[in-house]
Amino acid sequence: MPEGTWGRLARGASAALLVCTVAACGGSSGTADSEEPLRVWLMRNSLNDDLTERIVADFEKNHPGRDVEVTVQEWTDITEKVSRALASEDAPDLIEVGNTQVAGYVADGGVSNLTLKVPDLGGDDWIAGLEEPGKINGYQYGIPYYGANRVVVYRKDLFEAAGITEPPADREEWLEITERLNQPEIGQQGLYLPGQNWYVLAGFIWDEGGDLAVELSGRWEGALDTPEAVRGMEFYEELHALGDAPADGDEAEPDHSEVFAENEIAQLIAPPGHSRLITELNPDLEGELGYFPVPGPEADTPGAVFTGGSVLILPANARDPEGGYAFLETLTSDAWQREIASTMSYVPSKTTLMDALDGDPGAKAMAEGAEAGRATPNSPSWADLEADNPIKKYQTEVLNGADPQTAAERASEAITALLRSGGGG
Repeated sequence: MPEGTWGRLARGASAALLVCTVAACGGSSGTADSEEPLRVWLMRNSLNDDLTERIVADFEKNHPGRDVEVTVQEWTDITEKVSRALASEDAPDLIEVGNTQVAGYVADGGVSNLTLKVPDLGGDDWIAGLEEPGKINGYQYGIPYYGANRVVVYRKDLFEAAGITEPPADREEWLEITERLNQPEIGQQGLYLPGQNWYVLAGFIWDEGGDLAVELSGRWEGALDTPEAVRGMEFYEELHALGDAPADGDEAEPDHSEVFAENEIAQLIAPPGHSRLITELNPDLEGELGYFPVPGPEADTPGAVFTGGSVLILPANARDPEGGYAFLETLTSDAWQREIASTMSYVPSKTTLMDALDGDPGAKAMAEGAEAGRATPNSPSWADLEADNPIKKYQTEVLNGADPQTAAERASEAITALLRSGGGG
């Protein structure tokens, strides 16, 4: 069993904690031929220790005889680890995976088809941005767990100084107030938008009716060269010009939260959780940060955003598939979804549970934006594209003066080649 197991091993994990029962994971798991515990893989920081303990305790109380062993996995190299587990004869009973990874796992085999379980799990109310990546060729393999998406984090003091009393209603008003806030003569930027933040670009493209890539007759091809996608890039270019972010950098290099904390910048597009780092770096900003959903083209309607997050899959070779499904039901139940969302500031899996975020302005803005959330193209080779991302190169080219249409055609060709080279059609 991998390092970081919570239960019998737990060596080398600083946050290790026992989530099994007093029987030290040796009791019956509820299967007829096994006394091993139910094995669940969750990702680092998806739940905190206390929340994990309480969920496991609740499950074990309601499922006498079933003990649970949670293994906390790191995101680094997780794709290879999950792929090996799915191909083995002794896979975990339930696995949390990133929502952009499902198509690749399904293509490789070893993931259970849960389509018939969708009604029982409340699928009619799922957030589209979490439901879509778990649905492959019309069948549901991944069950929505939680989501997170970008919002506009803004400086209340700089808005007030500029006489701006309310968030912008639409994209045009957003451009207008950002231009007012952009005052380079005093070292103030209206917005810090790194040139290669392709997740943000994706939302603008979706708003225009375009996409990053499309599947036609079972074959994937790049779509950045469509008129709709080019319009999305043009809007990105307008926003980028109202700040001083590099054209050849992304949100990690340099870290855009650190840049925001250390400079006079009015707005940043980021998950609201980044506020913690910002205020740690600059305590003077405590209480000065506000949030609103990324504005859309129409008044008072949030723009499209990429919905990141996780889904839950059941390995086909799980030793205890019934137990794995039962724990999945617990994690996705309305009661625990509310608790997970409010405790971790996540978007819950269902649109009907958004009130769980009342009182958390950042998470509330994120939930409002999530209603227009989207997923990346559901190609099994999408991870290969992200590893060598032609979208980021395209953005830099355009921001450095290249013809948008010509650059988009080159990028679309590169996307097509990458998505087809990995067996994705």
